[in-house]
Amino acid sequence: MKPETLNFFEKVYQVAKQIPYGRVTSYGAIANYLGASRSARMVGYAMNGSASKDVPAHRVVNRKGLLTGKQHFDGTNLMQQLLESEGIEVIDHQIQNFKKVYWDPSIDLKS
Repeated sequence: MKPETLNFFEKVYQVAKQIPYGRVTSYGAIANYLGASRSARMVGYAMNGSASKDVPAHRVVNRKGLLTGKQHFDGTNLMQQLLESEGIEVIDHQIQNFKKVYWDPSIDLKS
């Protein structure tokens, strides 16, 4: 990978580590916060490779609250189980009351 890609991934991890317990954000919200609004997919790639980096990747979902990254977690339902252990309700791979648990780094993190 190019150094700038690795640097972007590290920035993604730093933002993801700020997501509060019991809250979620989206790939696009992280990309937007980092000034790369068209890079939601790159945020997803970063989350896919975050297992050894102590990053709460289970708290990052798509813009509709779907658990699109669930296949990158060990076990068949680990992402959902981690979210539910934080009090987030998930039905059919979708977060319920999404707006209530949604965390926007552009609002909640001050640069």
